Amino acid sequence: MLKEKVIVITGASSGIGEATALLLAEKGVRLALMARREDRMQLLAEKVEALGSETLVIKVDIAVRDQVADAFKKVFDHWGRVDVLINNAGLMPVSYLDKLKIDEWDRMIDVNLKGLLYCIAGVLPGMKSQGGGHIVNISSVAGRRVWPGFAVYNATKFGVTALSEAMRMELTPTMNIKVTVVEPGAVATELTTTITDQDILEGFSKRTGMVPLQADDIARAIKYAITQPENVNVSEVLVMPRTQM
Repeated sequence: MLKEKVIVITGASSGIGEATALLLAEKGVRLALMARREDRMQLLAEKVEALGSETLVIKVDIAVRDQVADAFKKVFDHWGRVDVLINNAGLMPVSYLDKLKIDEWDRMIDVNLKGLLYCIAGVLPGMKSQGGGHIVNISSVAGRRVWPGFAVYNATKFGVTALSEAMRMELTPTMNIKVTVVEPGAVATELTTTITDQDILEGFSKRTGMVPLQADDIARAIKYAITQPENVNVSEVLVMPRTQM
């Protein structure tokens, strides 16, 4: 079902993106890996190719529109199509609003929302002309629930979740482009390394009794969504740790 399909993964250098690439590599796919850390992607590409899949490594900051357009042009020039886009890249430098970390607010909006839109723009004309495709947007449980300190991150992820539902209404019936939003709960990735608010970090350190998911857990959810029969669109996948309330 997936063999030789062209799949683009953003944020591919670590975490969910890396885990998804390795899981899908076992199916003999063509993987375009996009992220800022080219050295990490090259190491990943070696592993992917050893598992029997082709790779194309593209260094890109998805917050920069021209870079994104160039990146997707490279994919279409190389393979002629994109069957699946996994919009995974994201940042979570959460902070309390009164800290006024405005540069971090800007960066979250630029990557989590605008960057995701730039990637959609990168594949939409091609998917439309080829008669279909599948776009998977990685949102978060923070696109459903809010917490103090998460206001701007919540805003970006609520945006991704709403966007995904509207996309499905627009694109799936008329263009045969499936749309899935995946909403992970707590996952053990590098996402928290961008947090600079010490009060937030202190609060995280006091959490007990909750075992986060692993990136592989989300990778399996993504694989489930993109391997369904042609007549099935998995619109939404909420994946939570068993112990997360």
